[in-house]
Amino acid sequence: MPTKIRLQRHGRKGYAYYHIVIADSRAPRDGKFIERIGSYNPNTNPATIDLKFDRALYWVNAGAQPTDTTRNILSDEGVLLKKHLQGGVKKGAFSEEEAEKRFAAWKANKENAVSKTKEQLAAEKQAKAKERLKAEADANKAKAAELAKKKAEELESKMEAAKAELKSTVAEETNTEAAVEAPATETPAAE
Repeated sequence: MPTKIRLQRHGRKGYAYYHIVIADSRAPRDGKFIERIGSYNPNTNPATIDLKFDRALYWVNAGAQPTDTTRNILSDEGVLLKKHLQGGVKKGAFSEEEAEKRFAAWKANKENAVSKTKEQLAAEKQAKAKERLKAEADANKAKAAELAKKKAEELESKMEAAKAELKSTVAEETNTEAAVEAPATETPAAE
């Protein structure tokens, strides 16, 4: 029975995640499988991979052929490197301890790279948030300045209207006083 290590699609339209399964190559993609050895979620950044390392290594050593995507996943997780190192031990190129030391060094290097990537993504996200906050603050300042200008113009127009009203009132009072005083001076002259 030709076995394959492949992805089995789950999730909804536009948001797929996958189970990593061992299946007969003749079985349908989302159909019957022999064993589920992990999951892969490409929707997160970086992609989330949960893999049963020992079972994946067992199936690779048993001759199961990974598909292209699962080959990349297994390579990223170190399964193929571990198989390669085990082959070197079998041939006598180096000892088991040397193989474990090389694998541990590779794993530490990989974890450092992943942590740096996560830190960089977090820093970029924080920088974008600061930039959005600054842009929003600038927009708010511009709106506040525009509102203050508009209120100042309204206040100025009200002041001008009040001055004009005051002038007209003063002019009316002056005219009324002049009209009242003028007949009073004319009346005694008539007597």
